[in-house]
Amino acid sequence: MVLLREAASSAQRWGLWGLMLALSVAIYGSHAPLLTHCKVDGVIPFSSAAVVVLVELTELGLSLLCLLTWDRDLLGVTISWHHVVPFALSALLYAANNNLVVHMQLFMDPSTYQVLSNLKIVSTALLYSLLLRRRLGARRWLALLLLVAAGVSYSCGGLQDPGGPSRMELHITPVGLVLISVYCLISGLSAVYTEAILKTQALPLSLQNFFLYFFGVLLNSMGYFWSGTEGGFLEGFSSWVLVIVISQALNGLIMSVVMKHSSNITRLFVISCSILVNALLSVALFDLQLTLLFFVAVVCIGLAVHLYYGVT
Repeated sequence: MVLLREAASSAQRWGLWGLMLALSVAIYGSHAPLLTHCKVDGVIPFSSAAVVVLVELTELGLSLLCLLTWDRDLLGVTISWHHVVPFALSALLYAANNNLVVHMQLFMDPSTYQVLSNLKIVSTALLYSLLLRRRLGARRWLALLLLVAAGVSYSCGGLQDPGGPSRMELHITPVGLVLISVYCLISGLSAVYTEAILKTQALPLSLQNFFLYFFGVLLNSMGYFWSGTEGGFLEGFSSWVLVIVISQALNGLIMSVVMKHSSNITRLFVISCSILVNALLSVALFDLQLTLLFFVAVVCIGLAVHLYYGVT
């Protein structure tokens, strides 16, 4: 009976873990179609900086709710400044990357950004291996390179507008090359650094999230007011924007669980698998067509999963 109960408990944990990862894949994959759905006359009518602030606020509120609901008995844990300060740097790195995404696209076209941003898979894996001292064998490196190939294939034309041009022209300036390199470096560093903090501190995850998102709200609010965005804070918002805010906040909390109890490598696979959801939604909602490059991406992802997680 004890063995049966342990097996059932293990099955429930794995089921919950699988459901959580599947939800994250769905959220990542639906983000771009939701943004497209929000456009008015081809333009996003709201401030992206305001949305980031609201996402951080929602994550902060949900973290506090989790702390008061499930970890109330841990509120008496001793906390010092060295528990809190590391999250300020983590939030600063995330905020810097969010702002860099906006500004660096002045030096390249969106298609080039989509293609080259896949290099953050390599930068994250390198920093994960170096800073966390996690050795990745040749087979797993090949799997990660296949994820890069999948992202590049999909970005280069996995979806096509039947009435649009068949060829995609890429353009980037020397400044753009520097900025995309810095972006990939900061993206990997912020993720790996946050994973290191979450795993080394003996604090409940909800409290760690509270610290992280407190600084996230503070820094992103400063960025919003510093940018001098015209119009009101909620100007151009709709019910779809609310869906984006809630889904992104929920996904942020899921990713913190992934980094605490798994790794950034799992996060990379989740993001790559979201290509499938993005493609299916784009076909269903915007009448786009799948091309051969989409199926190349699917094959690459399947091979990557087999190589990285398959039995050696």
